[in-house]
Amino acid sequence: MGYHVFIPLSSYDRLPAPGQQIKILTHLQVREDAHVLYGFVTAAERDLFRLLVNHVSGIGPKTALDVLSGISVTSFKAAVVENDASLLSKTKGIGKKTAERIIVELKDKVGVAAAWEAASAAHAPSPQETQINDAVLALISLGYKQVDAHKAVKQAAEKSGAALAAEDLVRAALKLLI
Repeated sequence: MGYHVFIPLSSYDRLPAPGQQIKILTHLQVREDAHVLYGFVTAAERDLFRLLVNHVSGIGPKTALDVLSGISVTSFKAAVVENDASLLSKTKGIGKKTAERIIVELKDKVGVAAAWEAASAAHAPSPQETQINDAVLALISLGYKQVDAHKAVKQAAEKSGAALAAEDLVRAALKLLI
């Protein structure tokens, strides 16, 4: 028995030689006119595909596959965390408005784990960016929404003008939030 499985280029690049075994994680999309199977080599790719399809209005399976074909999962999450709509809009099928919608709708869902991944990615942040990131994570752990925490910390950092430690940024941001 054979199945037709749509996969992103990122998964295609990791396929073994013909005849060898492979484990493909799948997502079944049930529509009125068809049942369509999408496949992924990693769970992270499948999870991102599901986030895009289920939580971003205007993004269907084909566009989600294009996103996965054009950008790595880590880079995508980093772009969402850092509000980098220009990086997302370089992907086929994603314009500036769609990239901004992705950021708004996925910011809280990608969240803290993506911030940690972004910190360990190849484009590691500067020491000041690390302090800002730590301050944002501290505010999130206190129960503030990620977007609000990020705005308050950025405002506190800009007000001070000097590089502050994460603790000082948290104190200054809390004054702005309260």
